[in-house]
Amino acid sequence: MAEEDTYRRAYDVTMTYPSTRSERHHLLTSEEVHRKRPKGSDIPSKDYDSLDYDNCYNVPYKKALRTFSKKTYLHMEVMRWVLVGFIGVFTGLVALFIDVCVRYLFKLKFSLFDKVYHATVEDGNVISAFLLLLGVNVLFAIIASAFIVIEPVAAGSGIPEIKCYLNGIKVPHVTRLTTLVSKAVGVLFSVAGGFFVGKEGPMIHSGAIVGAGLPQFRSMFFKFINLPYHFFRSDREKRDFVSSGAAAGVAAAFGAPIGGVLFSLEEGSSFWNQSLTWRTLFCSFCSTFTLNLFLSPVKGLQFGLLGTPSLVDFGVFQQSERQLWKAYHLIVFIIMGAVGGLLGALFNSINTQITIYRLKYLIRSRRVWRMAEAVLIIMCTTAAVSIAVTVLGTCVPFRNDDDDPSGGDHIYSPGDTSFRNETIDYFCPDHGDTKNVLYYNDLATILFNPQETAIKQLFHQNGAFTLPTLWIVFLVYFILACWTYGAGIPSGLFIPCLVIGATYGRFVATALTVLEKQFPILHFLTNLYPGTYALIGAASFLGGVVRMTISLTVILIESTNEIDYGLPIMLTLMVAKWVGDIFNHGLYDIHVELNKTPLLGWESPHRMEKLTAEDVMNPDLKYLYPITRVGSIVSQLRTTAHSAFLIVTPVSLDKVHQKPQTMAHHTPQLYSRREPREHALSIDSGTAYVRTPFGFQLSCVVGFVCVCVCLSVTQHLTSRTMNCSTNNTTYSASGIGRNICRVFSETA
Repeated sequence: MAEEDTYRRAYDVTMTYPSTRSERHHLLTSEEVHRKRPKGSDIPSKDYDSLDYDNCYNVPYKKALRTFSKKTYLHMEVMRWVLVGFIGVFTGLVALFIDVCVRYLFKLKFSLFDKVYHATVEDGNVISAFLLLLGVNVLFAIIASAFIVIEPVAAGSGIPEIKCYLNGIKVPHVTRLTTLVSKAVGVLFSVAGGFFVGKEGPMIHSGAIVGAGLPQFRSMFFKFINLPYHFFRSDREKRDFVSSGAAAGVAAAFGAPIGGVLFSLEEGSSFWNQSLTWRTLFCSFCSTFTLNLFLSPVKGLQFGLLGTPSLVDFGVFQQSERQLWKAYHLIVFIIMGAVGGLLGALFNSINTQITIYRLKYLIRSRRVWRMAEAVLIIMCTTAAVSIAVTVLGTCVPFRNDDDDPSGGDHIYSPGDTSFRNETIDYFCPDHGDTKNVLYYNDLATILFNPQETAIKQLFHQNGAFTLPTLWIVFLVYFILACWTYGAGIPSGLFIPCLVIGATYGRFVATALTVLEKQFPILHFLTNLYPGTYALIGAASFLGGVVRMTISLTVILIESTNEIDYGLPIMLTLMVAKWVGDIFNHGLYDIHVELNKTPLLGWESPHRMEKLTAEDVMNPDLKYLYPITRVGSIVSQLRTTAHSAFLIVTPVSLDKVHQKPQTMAHHTPQLYSRREPREHALSIDSGTAYVRTPFGFQLSCVVGFVCVCVCLSVTQHLTSRTMNCSTNNTTYSASGIGRNICRVFSETA
């Protein structure tokens, strides 16, 4: 406990602030300092501050290091591994909670809709069913946006905020427990409410919050949770745990532990090391295993059978008489990647303009307007989906191949009824003209199903959707997903982009199939697995929006369980990124810029090479001395918004060149009445010089005058005739002159 207490004192920001000489020193924390600021004072405010990612080798920290033994370091290393394991487990449990609740709310909503629909469809009046659907969606939207009113930082996916945090920026409330609750509960109501959003992006933010909070063993919300374990409360240690938590969120969302590590490395973390790689990978595997273990029984499997490794199930890409892809298809994939980059750049550009308007008129005004916008979005989404299903939907027949072997496009096997169970037959005949012909509404099958189910059908069902249907789905999803991202609800971006991209890829495959009938030479473009184009289209559009390459390649490979798609996906993502970067940045980077977060990139802009310190530094410097009074420190903390100060060592006058002409330059007054009158260091035009305080200058002038007066009096008194025998010389002396004469005589 002695080592632990010393370690805590080395990292806590504390100051001794005695009120009288007889009282004991009181440890004054930084929170108490800012709490004691005078009300109504004009203190500059800042939205962001920097995190201390470098160890401060001060005297308390060095003293703490001296008390550490080999067992202490071993204990800390073991605890790091134990904690990242628990971070993975808790992240998997958060993903389980979100997925189970979304399934329940989705099932509840459409069970009510089905009852009203089947009760009114025979009368031809189904408006009441759609009004019920609209009411439930609006209710869920209000609940989701209410959590954003409570904790605004929980809006969106949270990936830009976590990226900034790992870059060293202290984003307010980004890792709070209230943010985790708002994010997790809000996103399940967003997804269940019918928004075109995903729960995978918020899972990354949720995992990062778990990683930031669990190793602290205390909570700012629940004050009673404050265990005396302080080893991992520094910003440097918390940073590594946040990186592991973000990777665990990706692993739980997509069942991609390796992809999660690469995502945290490529898109999230700005600081990395080898040991962190191993711990992050272990955390990701723990997250995937936990979700797989508990989610499998929810989907009907026996407990212990690991058959559901993620929140997203892309299905099995089975090789039949047609291969997944062939070498000459790479040319088509590259072209699709270029088109996906263009579409992604268009998506980012439109969302940028929407976000600028949102920042100007909604976010910076009353928070209730954000809730009103969310309600407006869900009303437009519900109306667009309902009109598309009822007016533009097509009833497509599909048959049982065993009963009708005549052939056709829409086939399902009696042994595998998953597609039959996932289709929706709203506004279609119940049994058709014969018992062997069934119908399903192709638009309703995509728009009324969960988005993960829609992606699975786009990947694997050949000929299930017509060209007009795919075009309508693409437009509806593109417009509404672009409007929704950044609104006042927790929202993810991955799944909507995958739906848009899969629709685009399926549209290409279907169009090539139609053209093949007119131009048989195009057969070499269609003799591949039908879901390949859908997967490549999904990768191209998602890459064109987020501009990730390595991590996204591995995530899609792990999600599909097909290593054969590695090269096509990689080429597609690279081309999409290159084409998209011609027009704008990735959407996450755009939102970082719009929020004016001071994110430091890997490389500085070229114009920075031409600047000097004079061009960027603040002329009104705030600094401290190595030895100063606590009152000055407290005064600085109360009158400034930042927490980093220059420590200036005074320099003597004979070592630094004076610049009298710049003495009028303003320098902050740091002296108290009981402090030594030391010199203050100023900077002008890149050259250091000494500036003395006015009191010190006045003292020098008065002292110089006194010395001159004394010399004048002495000269006047000694100018009289002095008689004194010294070396045969006679002087006449009186008064002070007589004493001077005596001194001269003794010296001689």
